[in-house]
Amino acid sequence: MSTGNAVTIVDVRDPNAYAQGHIDHAQIINDDNIEDFLTKTDKEKPLICYCYHGISSQRAALYFTDQGFSQVYSIDGGWEEWKKVYA
Repeated sequence: MSTGNAVTIVDVRDPNAYAQGHIDHAQIINDDNIEDFLTKTDKEKPLICYCYHGISSQRAALYFTDQGFSQVYSIDGGWEEWKKVYA
């Protein structure tokens, strides 16, 4: 799955899970880098969030919407569902 510069993808899982596998071009987002991400990311580009099973990423999507991102999505089923199809 190629995203190029069309969307921003964020992984809200822990660093160990990210290291074991993640969606191409996904950025890991956590408490250490969230402020930097918020100030440097184009809020007009679609933002796709994912976690393990899609629960935490739904909360993250709401948070990013509150921070001014205009198009925010959460992957239903998270990484576990995504990798069944694409990994």
